Amino acid sequence: MSDKLTLEQFKKVMPKQLTSSVSQEMVDEVNRLLVDPQLAQNYRENLLSYTSVMQDGKFKISQYLDAVRYVSFKLLGSSNLQAYIKTFPDRYQNWINNGVSDKDISAYVAGYNKTKLVNLIFAQTLVPSHVLNADLYQKALNVQAALMNDPNVSPKVRTDAANSLLTHLKAPEVAKIELDIGVKENSAIEELRAATLALAAQQRSNIALGSATVKGVAHSKIIAKGDVIEGEVVPI
Repeated sequence: MSDKLTLEQFKKVMPKQLTSSVSQEMVDEVNRLLVDPQLAQNYRENLLSYTSVMQDGKFKISQYLDAVRYVSFKLLGSSNLQAYIKTFPDRYQNWINNGVSDKDISAYVAGYNKTKLVNLIFAQTLVPSHVLNADLYQKALNVQAALMNDPNVSPKVRTDAANSLLTHLKAPEVAKIELDIGVKENSAIEELRAATLALAAQQRSNIALGSATVKGVAHSKIIAKGDVIEGEVVPI
């Protein structure tokens, strides 16, 4: 399989809002760099793997190309300075021609190594330790299982091994999600409750005195303050 990068491949992995910025000239420049046998396959694969860092649109594609190249050299064992020189040979040569001190060059390189884009790419290259050491984890479990089943070791050793296995192989607990839904009452709700209770008490009193009937109360209408009744406005 050719290590050359195609325009279609690069556009396919780039965030949609950036695909129009990907040009054939960019791809040609990448392919020009892929002639370096030390870098070729790693650089190509890394370019296609870490494009998610461009999702928020804060970086230029040219910056991405440089940062991935720099990180690729770092992953191949180069120091910060070596990776920087290989990534920006013209820039480094210009510093040398202009007498920039080693101290200042080191500061520039350290600054670049700390940039957000470089560190976002670095973060994607890191393999979680539990994944990286999965084989050691299984070997440790096998040792514990062997000790647990070995009749020649002391009961305490067997018990400790069994407890270790129980701890590390314990099924994950089901997370309990509790919804705490509370209703905060404001003064309007309190006023409405008080008015309702007062109305109910008055209606019971009227029924007891004979000035109202149960049917009449059941069919009565609640009139709000400010409503118009036969040309008159209920006072507020």
